[in-house]
Amino acid sequence: MSRQIGLLGGSFNPAHKGHLHVASTALKRLGLTEVWFVVARGNPLKSDHGDYDERSKSAARLIESNPRMKLCEVEFQKGLTYTIDTISVLRHLHRKDNFIWIMGSDNLKSFHLWRDWKQIALDVPIAIVSRPGSLPGKSVFERIFSKHRIPERSAGLLSKLQAPAWGYLKGPYHEESSSSIRNHDSRI
Repeated sequence: MSRQIGLLGGSFNPAHKGHLHVASTALKRLGLTEVWFVVARGNPLKSDHGDYDERSKSAARLIESNPRMKLCEVEFQKGLTYTIDTISVLRHLHRKDNFIWIMGSDNLKSFHLWRDWKQIALDVPIAIVSRPGSLPGKSVFERIFSKHRIPERSAGLLSKLQAPAWGYLKGPYHEESSSSIRNHDSRI
């Protein structure tokens, strides 16, 4: 039997309750079996990735009490950098499972800068969870793939749909962010 697995990628520098909120929202609203926290080996769009081991440990601590959330270190293990390659490898390794890419809406403004971002949208369904400071309807991705958006009330079907398919999950915001944590820690 196939699992419905959400992939939440990120630098997790550090992992925080905002990440947990996005994962929990997706887990519940999409009817997923699990959410995997895919710790980025590095982010070509960011200059400060932070130490990989610290970021990985941070994500592991965040999800340790939830058995339906797993740490995924495939990028480090396989020497991957780009999401398109990560998805391809995971789909090859877990052929019976259905994957869905999960991201906070704050990532939408730069999604079109990711390597092969259109192919990502053609390869796996995408769930976008609302985050503070970002409104739906303003990104390049949303304009180009507008006809593939499913209604929020049908979100539970998203992981079973053939890509391209995407949905926007509105909900209460969680204000915490990695940059605000790093900025606060640098002032101490």
